Amino acid sequence: MWAVRKLRAAPGLDLVEVPVPAIGDDEVLVRVEAASICGTDLHIYKWDEWAQRRIKPPLTLGHEFAGTVAEVGPLVRQTQVGDYVSAESHVTCGVCVHCRTGRAHMCELTKILGVDRDGAFAEYVAVPESVIWQNDRDKLPSELATLQEPFGNAVFALAHADLAGKSVAVVGCGPVGLFSIGIARASGAGRVLASDTRPFRLDLARRMGAHVAIDVTAVSDTAAAFREENEGEHVDVVFEMSGAPEAIADAFRIARNGGRVILFGIPAHPVEIDVAEALIFKNLDVSAVSGRQVWDTWYRTRWLLEHDVVDLRPLITAEVGLDGFESAFELLASGDACKIVIHPHAQTVEAAA
Repeated sequence: MWAVRKLRAAPGLDLVEVPVPAIGDDEVLVRVEAASICGTDLHIYKWDEWAQRRIKPPLTLGHEFAGTVAEVGPLVRQTQVGDYVSAESHVTCGVCVHCRTGRAHMCELTKILGVDRDGAFAEYVAVPESVIWQNDRDKLPSELATLQEPFGNAVFALAHADLAGKSVAVVGCGPVGLFSIGIARASGAGRVLASDTRPFRLDLARRMGAHVAIDVTAVSDTAAAFREENEGEHVDVVFEMSGAPEAIADAFRIARNGGRVILFGIPAHPVEIDVAEALIFKNLDVSAVSGRQVWDTWYRTRWLLEHDVVDLRPLITAEVGLDGFESAFELLASGDACKIVIHPHAQTVEAAA
């Protein structure tokens, strides 16, 4: 089969031919119909500091996907050949205190598809049955089914606050930030304000339902700009989705006294915070959030997408075949793209049509 792999400890990726993966007794083989590119994949492509510490080539990338089960191991109990599925990308141990108390997303022995084991930027991927998620083909085409995994990040993050009738700020309009805007509107938020540095993303923020989209490069005081757009008041709930140090500092300034700040963006380096002034004296309620709650978040995610409560179609910038991976990663790196979907069994021109 063909697969997009990190073959060496250097920038870039390669499209190479490799054997179809053999499955273990408790695993299933999925014929991948769609796989979407994540920011994590871009880190690996660029071979930045995080990738150099974490990734051990050779490795097939890709952890967001949808496809059809082609083969099952002898110990597989519920998944059948022909099932239309996606997968939770975090393969957890199942026996630690976190896994046994409904908090598998905190498992310290987690192995991530496309990061710690071969992923789905390939014609086939092997995964344990324990992470398989059943899809309804009539309700979720593959280009949307593949987005359940990243969309679930936003669903989980926004579940940490009561949004009905509240003013909400989304700081950083990457994919998860844009997902969050749609969820906030669907959750009954009274006013949704967003910020970013790129016109492309700010336009998508408006399309996803933001009442106001602030270009932080065009204002001298981001917190003051949010307050002005929120009828002179600080914001009830702030979601920091960028990980940029300046944005993290702004998130605490944007929030009202007694408000909530949810931190989801991951900084590349340690960030200095004035805990007394920024948090304690403001009586802020702060949550740090990562991943999805397995499997509670998946049920919420499926309902939101299958019932068109949140429409993610505006966020799909391009669809390509495996042969178009290089241009896809370059487009994503440019900042003028949101989600790009790879269809491994199609040529790029066919997928785009």
